[in-house]
Amino acid sequence: MSKKKVVLAYSGGLDTSVILKWLEQTYDCEVVTFTADIGQGEEVEPARAKAQAMGVKEIYIEDLREEFVRDYVYPMFRANTIYEGEYLLGTSIARPLIAKRLVEIAKETGAYAISHGATGKGNDQVRFELGAYALSPGIEVIAPWREWDLNSREKLMAYCDEHEIPVEQKRGKKSPYSMDANLLHISYEGGPLEDPWTEAEEDMYRWSVSPENAPDKPTYLVLSFVKGDITAIDGVDMSPATVLETLNKRAGENGVGRLDIVENRYVGMKSRGCYETPGGTVMLKAHRAIESLTLDREVAHLKDSLMPKYAELIYNGYWWSPEREMMQKMIDASQENVNGDVRVKLYKGSVTAVGRRSEHDSLFDERIATFEDDEGAYDQKDAAGFIKLNALRLRIAANKKINK
Repeated sequence: MSKKKVVLAYSGGLDTSVILKWLEQTYDCEVVTFTADIGQGEEVEPARAKAQAMGVKEIYIEDLREEFVRDYVYPMFRANTIYEGEYLLGTSIARPLIAKRLVEIAKETGAYAISHGATGKGNDQVRFELGAYALSPGIEVIAPWREWDLNSREKLMAYCDEHEIPVEQKRGKKSPYSMDANLLHISYEGGPLEDPWTEAEEDMYRWSVSPENAPDKPTYLVLSFVKGDITAIDGVDMSPATVLETLNKRAGENGVGRLDIVENRYVGMKSRGCYETPGGTVMLKAHRAIESLTLDREVAHLKDSLMPKYAELIYNGYWWSPEREMMQKMIDASQENVNGDVRVKLYKGSVTAVGRRSEHDSLFDERIATFEDDEGAYDQKDAAGFIKLNALRLRIAANKKINK
């Protein structure tokens, strides 16, 4: 009789290598590994050799960069999504895709469970598992960090020695930070950052120069939008992933996209983190600029009022929920006429929209907006009645106060 199977989200690093062996021993199962390339900037193929060395028979390594940006990042940015006024949700938005592939691979291989390396203190355990249950309600989830007592690097290394698990010994100084990267961002937590008063060290950052050291000459880019998504930069058509890769490089060179925040985790604690989201920072500014030209006022204001809830759903792991999918349909419908170009200026850590145009969908009418003679396009006398009607309730309330 063959052993039961478990699909493991596998990076090939210390934690997931230990988890692989621990699953085999604790659950007497065969482990299927899944490694996703979502633009983390590291080679994923070495995970294959490590899994093979540990006797894994079924190994999935997949390039999901285009799917990640096209089906997750772009839809999120159509809503101008930010969490708690600042965070662009770089980690949060990657989890639904990984959860989807985990349960799909479980179905393909006949596995009864999936497993991940998220800790019991963080948000990612919630995101992975809510996604998995939404897509495969009968799936079992194994979260080793909530079960075992291997709660330190020393214990993990001792486990590796005991069970002859190959672990690459990296030379040089080990980073004190816990980092997570994908094509949208890189995050830094732990180490010196656990004191919210301590400023992050400059050598922590990987994707951007400091604004002080950025070029003294600004960089200009023209971003072309079709239905709310960037499809070209400076007139060159690009795929979604290539757009984000290009913007990460150009914005990072100009010191754009650094963020240092204390956020409220879904599990109840506050956490301090630093983020680099160079391309996403430019995307958000440019998208709001093209919407300012093409969206009706009330549609734009309604979108803005709903965005915090939409952001909260993504942050908390409810990407696959019916309420997020309902909101997405409304958001996508609003983007039908969000077409045109935005010119942005990148300079020493800042991104500014300095031009916007839309040949067919602009709602900006120069004849009406002008401070010069509008040749009868707008009758200024009409404003008097408009003001008096809108002031009526204010005047009634003021009279009540006066006559008390």
